[in-house]
Amino acid sequence: MVDNKQQWKAWLYLSPAIILLLVFTVWPIINTLRMAFLEGYSAQAEVGGATFEFGIGNFLKVIEYKKFLQCMQNTILLCVLTVPISTLLALLIAVALNSIKGLQKILQTIFFLPYVTNSIAIGMVFAAMFNIVGSFHGTENEIIQTAGIINNVIEFFGGERVNWINAGSQYWANITVMVVYIVWNALPFKILVLLGGLQSINAQYYDAAKVDGTSRSRVFARITVPLLSPMLAYVIITGFIGGFKEYTSIVGIFGETMGPPDAPGRLNTMVGFVYEALENKHQGRASAAALILFVIILIVTRLNMRFGKKSVYY
Repeated sequence: MVDNKQQWKAWLYLSPAIILLLVFTVWPIINTLRMAFLEGYSAQAEVGGATFEFGIGNFLKVIEYKKFLQCMQNTILLCVLTVPISTLLALLIAVALNSIKGLQKILQTIFFLPYVTNSIAIGMVFAAMFNIVGSFHGTENEIIQTAGIINNVIEFFGGERVNWINAGSQYWANITVMVVYIVWNALPFKILVLLGGLQSINAQYYDAAKVDGTSRSRVFARITVPLLSPMLAYVIITGFIGGFKEYTSIVGIFGETMGPPDAPGRLNTMVGFVYEALENKHQGRASAAALILFVIILIVTRLNMRFGKKSVYY
């Protein structure tokens, strides 16, 4: 505890951080709440002297907007598909890495590389892998078409190429590409957290199970998963929070159109809806959508914590 006579020094040292938090965190939150409840709010109109009535009109416009429902559907679908898959894969990979001693550090570095790589750059690489590209070749301008790495692999095993992201592609194909990318991009952080949890488990539990002749599957289900449940709960909750904020991954693959050339906006998310409203100078509508997203994330997080209490062992 700091002596009462010396507390002013503590406040003095903390003042730069407190001021930055007030200016760049607290005030934007308060201002977002204010703009959300000012009907038809526009910053440019406010500068010009316009006044706005207090109400819930911005929220009604957001909910009634057809594209918002599509954005919500895309966001929820991506969360429901990617979080369980990425968590399960991360758990299996973490268990495998924990059992490898010789190359563990090197493999950890390889698996962690996507986490420190720019999301847009990764998205462009994935777009090239799934993209079908046509180019002119020869004196007669003959079009040579390349199906992309993924389609080449599919055709090598006897399958037919799929139009993943080009014009004329189906919605399910677009979602499949996004699920693969988001799962791959989410693995490094989850693997790191779960691997740290595995290494903190007391080896005596495994030694006792080995003496009793317990099978590996039973050890995994009865020892590893229960003792790792706090970390699993953490990565699941953060996974849902990150999933509801998906935006850059879709931009990285499909660009600012958020969908194939013939279906712009098909894969737009709730965060993308907020950015789109801001670009159109609808700050009130964007603030209302941001608050709706916040409430959804809050509800999902509370539900995860509520149901997690029954299965998490501390």
